[in-house]
Amino acid sequence: MTPGNRSRRDLLAAVAAFPAISRAQARKQLPAPPRKQSPGERVRFLDPGTEAELFRVTDPKNGASRLAPPHHVTFSRRSNFLLFASDRGGSWQAWALDMKSWIPRVLTTSAKPVDPRSLTLTVDERGVLYSDGEAVWMQLTGGRPRQLHKFADKPGPGIGVAPEGAALVGDGNKLVSVNFLRAAATTVAETEGPVEDPMHRPKRASAAYRSGGALWLAHLDGQRNAKLKTAPGGVVMQSAWAPDGRTILYLFKPDVMGQAHSIREIDPDSGEDTLIAKTSQFGSFGWNSDATAFVGASVSKAGPFLLLLVRKVKRELVLCEHASSSPLTAWPVFSPDSQLVFFESDRHGKPSLYMMEVRKLVEKT
Repeated sequence: MTPGNRSRRDLLAAVAAFPAISRAQARKQLPAPPRKQSPGERVRFLDPGTEAELFRVTDPKNGASRLAPPHHVTFSRRSNFLLFASDRGGSWQAWALDMKSWIPRVLTTSAKPVDPRSLTLTVDERGVLYSDGEAVWMQLTGGRPRQLHKFADKPGPGIGVAPEGAALVGDGNKLVSVNFLRAAATTVAETEGPVEDPMHRPKRASAAYRSGGALWLAHLDGQRNAKLKTAPGGVVMQSAWAPDGRTILYLFKPDVMGQAHSIREIDPDSGEDTLIAKTSQFGSFGWNSDATAFVGASVSKAGPFLLLLVRKVKRELVLCEHASSSPLTAWPVFSPDSQLVFFESDRHGKPSLYMMEVRKLVEKT
């Protein structure tokens, strides 16, 4: 039996055997202050709800820390760091968390606070793209920030990156493509509502974005802009291209209160929309690099947990209590090799970054 088969077998057994956790168990008092384990800021502690081993990797005493949405490029494979935002220097800037030493270092020198939700690396990992609420900027390693686009309207959240050296942004109700070299902007599409979270389609000259709680697909040449027929009777909370670029994964919230939030998948070419799995009210979710496993932060007050959902068996495993006052922006995300999960929580006061190892539950990718 190969190591991969063994880990899959272990996962299925763990999912089947994992016990339910009561509200009383989850609400135990937080443990003593975490124990520092590295020269950086990483500290270890046990989750009071599950007794799972967790690591806090940014110290709230040094300032707040926030993650960008999981569909952004935030992990550098070449330099082995995680991109995040922090106000520890007096204003929100982009920082890199070294995943060996766990020491953070500042990346941007913006005169204005950086929008944490806008942070993303360029495809070659040589630069950081961000918005300060008035313009889109790019800062290369060791260089000064360079303005790429000044917003004419209210900026939408998120920045999409294309391999050809362009950024996709929402400028009011317009989807705009900005060329890095020329700092020239081209309107790709217009909608009735604000454009949010544009995402370049891998290996295609098109992009997806959200507007008015719906998903849209636009060709970058401006020839098509169509609303996709996602599941009826609800809104799209979060979306991302599947790793192969063929389909879009999205988190769906029904209009009827009490109905389960679900992870769904739509093929924009055929129009086929399918259910991947119902969830324990995920408010935000992430996926591993082959979309065989998902991790989500539940908005349920009765079960404020971070959960692992295995696509093949469509069952959930409680990982820990996320203890975040804002599950919608907990932004759980897998490391590129699928062995670690990071998420944001204010369980120790200010928003900070937390990490959990899942190497015994998810196969390495």
